[in-house]
Amino acid sequence: MHFHVLTLFPEMILSGMNNSITKRAVEKDLIRIDAIDIRAYTADKKHNKVDDYPYGGGAGMVMGPQPVYDCVQDVKKDLPADTPVVYLNPQGRVFNQTIAQELAAHSDIIFLCGHYEGIDERALELCVTDHISVGDYVLTGGELPAMILMDCISRLVPGVLGNDTSADVESFHDNLLEYPQYTRPEEFMGMRVPDVLLSGHHLNIETWRRQQSIRRTLERRPDLLEQANLTPKEQKYLKSLLEEAENKENEEKS
Repeated sequence: MHFHVLTLFPEMILSGMNNSITKRAVEKDLIRIDAIDIRAYTADKKHNKVDDYPYGGGAGMVMGPQPVYDCVQDVKKDLPADTPVVYLNPQGRVFNQTIAQELAAHSDIIFLCGHYEGIDERALELCVTDHISVGDYVLTGGELPAMILMDCISRLVPGVLGNDTSADVESFHDNLLEYPQYTRPEEFMGMRVPDVLLSGHHLNIETWRRQQSIRRTLERRPDLLEQANLTPKEQKYLKSLLEEAENKENEEKS
């Protein structure tokens, strides 16, 4: 996987990704991260300027189309024709695990990081294939969102996690949240590790974990359950949880 990040602050990308799992993945040549300085492509070599005042007035500055367009075209010229060009901004579709898997299918991804009041619309229309948001809030620039996407997508690259099954049991696999995790000691502050996890019975442990994922998703993100991949037995378990919650609510009302 090769990430190409187009930014005014390449050092922010490189320092932010040079840690932990992504650092080891880069060292093993499982992923590659290039941070390309958009400012290097400006035609205004005298002032090295990439932004200007917005037509029609308004606060702030807007990144001009020329340096952005030239930068994208230069990076794209040697990449596969279907390489996505992702613009990070709050108007895009909200990032989730499904989008991460969609993007992970590509060998290369270009991330375009805006700044100031955004980027001239003409450059976006000419270059961008996808607009992606990391949430309904506004950040100073696209660098932090780009790092979020790269971190998430990297975990889907074979070999990055070390254990190829890790990505298949984390939150949002099958549209469920991850089950609770425990480690030593067996008891802490009077709270014991569930007996089933100490039993060594792998089938019982797997059943318990799936049930805990369903219960936790119902409690914390019930919206995910509409698309959850459940077996008939798990659907029956979910139904019992819903009935339990309804009975509890009725008891509290009476």
